[in-house]
Amino acid sequence: MSSLYQSMVAVIEQSITPLAGRLGQQKYVIAIRDGFTAALPFMIIGSFMLVFIFPPFSADTTIGFARSWLDFSQTYRAQLMLPFNLSMGVMTFFISVGVGASLGRQFNLDPVMTGLLAFMAFLLVAAPFADGKISTQYLSGQGIFTALITAIYSTRVYAALKQHNITIRLPKEVPTGVARSFEILIPVLVIIATLHPLNLFIESQTGMIIPEAIMHLLAPLVSASDSLPAMLLSVLLCQIFWFSGIHGSLIVTGIMSPFWMTNLAANQAALAVGATLPHIYLQGFWDHYLLIGGVGSTLPLAFLLLRSKVTHLRTIGKLGVVPSFFNINEPILFGAPIIMNPIMFIPFICVPMINAILAYGATKLGWLAQVVSLTPWTTPAPIGASWAANWAFSPVVMCLICMMVSALIYLPFLRAYERSLLKTEVEKSLNNAPSLADTVRSN
Repeated sequence: MSSLYQSMVAVIEQSITPLAGRLGQQKYVIAIRDGFTAALPFMIIGSFMLVFIFPPFSADTTIGFARSWLDFSQTYRAQLMLPFNLSMGVMTFFISVGVGASLGRQFNLDPVMTGLLAFMAFLLVAAPFADGKISTQYLSGQGIFTALITAIYSTRVYAALKQHNITIRLPKEVPTGVARSFEILIPVLVIIATLHPLNLFIESQTGMIIPEAIMHLLAPLVSASDSLPAMLLSVLLCQIFWFSGIHGSLIVTGIMSPFWMTNLAANQAALAVGATLPHIYLQGFWDHYLLIGGVGSTLPLAFLLLRSKVTHLRTIGKLGVVPSFFNINEPILFGAPIIMNPIMFIPFICVPMINAILAYGATKLGWLAQVVSLTPWTTPAPIGASWAANWAFSPVVMCLICMMVSALIYLPFLRAYERSLLKTEVEKSLNNAPSLADTVRSN
C-alpha cells in the first residue's frame, strides 16, 4: 500500500502538478475565468428575476398567496422580463468586456480600451443589423463562445500592433485619455477590416454568420459537456489538482463555464415557454451537489471532526464548520490536512464523484428538479440547490442524501486517520519521556 501511494505521489508531482500549474497560469484561462467572474453579479440578479417571474406553483393552484403571485407575474410579464433580458439576455456583453479587460491587463494594455475593443469585435459579428433592428439571437448563451474568441482575437491584435509600434503617438502634452483614444484607432480599423469581411464571407458560403457557424461546429462538444462522463472527468481533475495543492476549482470552472452558461441559457429559454429543460450539468449542479461545503464535499467531514478523539482534529472541526456552511473549506483542507494525506485520498476523490452519480441519476429518473438559475457559490448547499432549481424541494432532499452518503464514506477513513495520529502521539510522548536511568542519575 505504501509503495502504491508513493508511486501515485510521484506521478502527481512529476506529471500532473507541472501541467496543472502551467494551465492555471495560462493567460487565456485566467482571462476567461475573470470574464465570467466580472459578469457573475449581473447574471445572478437576472437569474433571480427569472425565478420571481416563474414561481414554483402549479398553474391551477387555488392557494391565495400563490394565486396572487401567479396572476401578478402573468399580468406584468413583459415588464418583469426587462431586467432578465438586460442581464442574462445580454450576458455576452459583460463576458466580452471582462475577458478583453483581463487579457489586456496581462499584456500591459489599457483594460478599459481592450474591454471596449472586445465588445465592438463581438457586436461586429454577432449582432446583425436589418430593417432598423439589431438581432439579439446571439447575445445570450448562444454567443458565449463567439464572445470569447473575438475578445481574445481583438486583444491579441491590439497587443501585436503595439508591440511593433504600429500606433498613433501624440505629444506628451496631450492628455492621457485623448492619447489612449488615438492609440486604439488602428486596432479598431484592423478589427473591422478583418472580422467584418470574414463574417460576410462565411455567411455567403454557408448561410450562417460566425456565431451560428461556431455553435454548429461545437454542438457535439456542448452536448458531450452535459454527459455523466464529462461530469465525472471534470470532478476527478478538480480533486486531483486540489490534492496536489493546486486550486483545481479555478482551472475546471474556467474551462467549463462557457458550456455551463450556454446550457443555462437553454434551460431558461425552455422554462420561459414551458418546455422540458434540456440540460443537467450546470454550475448550480456543480456548486450544490458536488462541492457541498467546498471541494471534496467536506461539510459532513467537518461535523465528524467535531466529535473526533484527536484534539487537533476537533480544533480544526470547530474552526472549519462555519466556513464550510458557505463552501469555504481551506481550514479543513490544509488544517486536518486533507491535501497530500494518503489516508484521506480515496474519500476526497470518490465522495464528489459518487454525489455526481446520485444526483445525475435522480435527475434522469425525473426525481430531481433541474437547474434554471445562477446562484452565488457561497450559498449553503440545500438553500442554493433549491434556489437554483426554482425553489423546488427535491434538491434539498438530494443535498441531504449526498451529505449522509459523504459522511458514511468519510467516517472509516477518518477513524483510520485518528488511529494513526493517536499512535504517533503515544510514540512521541514515550520518546520525550525521561528514562528511569536518566531520572536516577538526575537524583
